[in-house]
Amino acid sequence: MENTDKIKDRLITHSVLHKANTRGHANHGWLESYHTFSFANYHNPERTNFGVLRVLNDDRVSQGMGFGKHPHDNMEIISIPLEGDLEHQDSMGNTTVIKEGDIQVMSAGTGIFHSEYNKNKDQLVKFLQIWIYPNQKNVTPRYDQVTLDLKDRHNKLQQILSPNPEDEGVWVHQDAWFHIGKFDKDFSTSYQLKKPGNGIYAFVLKGDFTIGNIVLNERDGLGIWDTDTISITANSADAEILLMEVPMKL
Repeated sequence: MENTDKIKDRLITHSVLHKANTRGHANHGWLESYHTFSFANYHNPERTNFGVLRVLNDDRVSQGMGFGKHPHDNMEIISIPLEGDLEHQDSMGNTTVIKEGDIQVMSAGTGIFHSEYNKNKDQLVKFLQIWIYPNQKNVTPRYDQVTLDLKDRHNKLQQILSPNPEDEGVWVHQDAWFHIGKFDKDFSTSYQLKKPGNGIYAFVLKGDFTIGNIVLNERDGLGIWDTDTISITANSADAEILLMEVPMKL
């Protein structure tokens, strides 16, 4: 285990900070979306991906509106609802609704069509849409969702995704691990990376944090590589963070 000073020094040269107000932004009326990485009409050659993490979209969908049926292939697509109810339909015959506390994954593989709609006529739906490059191409398409106990992320990191179907959360065709933590003010913890060569991308869902010596505010993102652990401190009450450990090589 490296000491804290070495970890903090390494963060200076082996990290990338994406402030919330530097993200791409699209407002289509029914959809407002913020793009951490290049997506659709937002193209930034310096922000195309973080390792195999290709898309991190922060979406708000108006009442009763949504994305019509559209195709995907050879991508692991993860949806994390933050507020409201999102209705999903796909070409595999699934019709489901996901809400806060649920995690949804699709392995697009050889190809699928799906649609996503705000289930409610009286409130917004807010969710994260995340794409990860898979470690296998042309797999059989697959859909899964799980409901997790939100109490299990209070002052600890709750695993929501891994490569292992037997683990907590959903699984993907990639050596990736996602966790969410919701912390009291001044609570500190650390995260030990699970696989050499992986990096970690932290995205602040709510509140303020310090990771190493870097201060993060709501919707800021921080990618870190060439490290085996990070330290995390919540600087506000009910601060919530998503950690995404992913391979750095495509």
